[in-house]
Formats: sequence, C-alpha cells, structure tokens
Amino acid sequence: MQTRSMLRAGAGALIALGLLVTAATAGKPGPGTSTGQGRVFFPNPVASLQDQTLTDQKDADYAALQSAYRTVTLTNLDGSGNLHGDWATIVSETGNPAYSPDNTFSYGRNDDRFEQVMGYYWITESQKYIQSLGFGSTRRAVNKEPQKLRINQFGQDNSFAIDTKDEIRLGKGGVDDAEDAEVILHEYGHAIHFSQNFSFASAEAGAISEGFGDYWAVNITDLIAPTADPACVADWDAVSYTSTAPHCLRRLDANLHYPEDLNGRVHHDGQIWSQALWAIRIKIGHVKANTVILEGQFDFPGTTMTALAQSTVNAAQQIYGNGTANSVRSAFQERGILP
Repeated sequence: MQTRSMLRAGAGALIALGLLVTAATAGKPGPGTSTGQGRVFFPNPVASLQDQTLTDQKDADYAALQSAYRTVTLTNLDGSGNLHGDWATIVSETGNPAYSPDNTFSYGRNDDRFEQVMGYYWITESQKYIQSLGFGSTRRAVNKEPQKLRINQFGQDNSFAIDTKDEIRLGKGGVDDAEDAEVILHEYGHAIHFSQNFSFASAEAGAISEGFGDYWAVNITDLIAPTADPACVADWDAVSYTSTAPHCLRRLDANLHYPEDLNGRVHHDGQIWSQALWAIRIKIGHVKANTVILEGQFDFPGTTMTALAQSTVNAAQQIYGNGTANSVRSAFQERGILP
C-alpha cells in the first residue's frame, strides 16, 4: 500500500523545475477580480456520500459521483485568469492549465483541470483558517505565502512536500491524489512544518510530521465539510489500497500507545501523535487546540514526541492558562507521551 509522504532536503534534485504555462492569448478578468467559482469534491466522494462502494474506474466521471461535487467560492485569486493567488498557485500540471476569463472553473474529475481547482481551493482555505487564528498578524506567520502545487507531476501513486523547492507534488495512479482534499491537506501539513523551522532530526520527528499531516487534513475538512466519520483519513484515495470498509488511509483513533507501539514506520507511528492532537481538539475546541498546536511547533529541534508534547503544553499555559494546559497535558498522557 502506498502512503502519503514528504521528501526532505536534497531530494529536490530528482525532478527539474518545470515551466509555467499561461493562457496569454485569451481574455483576462478585470483588475482586482480576486474571487470566482470552482467545482470540487467536499471533501471527497466516499466521505461526503458515505458510500464505501465507490471506485476510481480510471478517472471516469460516472453517475454515482455527481452528487459529490460542490460549487464553492474561490478567493484570493490574482486576476490573471489562472489558478494563482495569495496562498496557492498551480505551477505545473498534466494537460492544460486551468484558465477562465471570468474566474469560473467548473470541471469533472475526468478533466485534469478539476484537480488543479481542488488543490487551489483546499490550500487557500487552510491558510485562511491559519490566519484567522492570528498567525501572520498577532502571532508569527505560518506558511503565509503562495504554496506552489504541481498536479499529477509524480508518476507514482504517492505525493510529497519538498522543502528545497518549497512545493507540493501530488501524484497519480488509482484515485489521483489531488481528488481527495485530505491528501492535499496532509501534504500541506508538511509545508507548515517546513515554514516553522521544524527539524526532521529523528525517526520520531518524521512520525510527528506524518501524524500532524493526518490531523491537519481531518481538522480542516471537519471544519469546512464535516462528515460522519471524521477520524478516517483520505477515504477516497484509500479505495485503491484497502479491501475492507471503511476505506481509510489511516485513522485518528487507532488507539496506539507511546512508546510500546512505535515500530519505526513513520506513518504508523504518526497515528500516536495524530490521536493525541485530535483529543486536544475535542477537549478544548478547534480554536484553542490549533493555536497551541501551531505555536508549540515553532523551532522544534527534532527530538521526541515527549519533547514536543511538553512544548505544546507550555504554549497552552502561556496563551490560555492552567485549565487549558491541563487539558492538553491529559491528552498526551492518554497516549503515554507525557507521564
């Protein structure tokens, strides 16, 4: 089974930076036209329709998927008619770049431009949420820049964030990765860590980042497009790998415990961390939880889950006081991460 992953320093040399394709000959939106409309999955067909029988069918836009589409408002566009904006920008893709002189981007999944819209929408909404917590205004910024996205630019069924080029590459094969909002957002979780000077100096640090990516994916989709089983990560992408229902790439309620359940596989071990973060969110609400989780991650030296857990408790204490700090500590204690 393939899993979502990040690519660390040095790996950027694997694939040369592609050329940006633009629609120079077509008309452009008027100056200052920063909003538009796009068609997306919300967050993915299996989750939104609660239908475990759905399959990829070689990118076919078949009848059972039609009610999974949602027309959404695209914001922060740069007015070029392309999917370029303040917080997300499509820099490379398979086929034609999405272009619209009136900022209307309405495609089905059988058109590769659909995945460009998915990437732009979900990354932009994620960054807007981060800023709503004060990051970039009253707090230090977190990845407050146009996140570069390459759609279907990795020939295997995998995706990764790469720090050396500050970009996310979303792969293809089975369900193309950019068709599932939670795969996109998982990779954005790694980009968040890169922007926070998070060090990947140990296996536990890698597991933390995978766990945070899973948590961030579920956190954002649960806020924007809540579904019946939020703890299931990437339900749509997982139909290519899993033979039993529910189809989940991983879960945020796997009930793993630190340190005895560590086995050195970062995606497995990350489920210890993601469940702790999910418990914090349940205990104190998403605003407080995500504020202290993000604040606690700055300049993490890449040591252990215990060290970052204590940093997160310290952030809770400093920002919200004893009661919130005790709730955060108890979530880490339930996983064995803190004594």
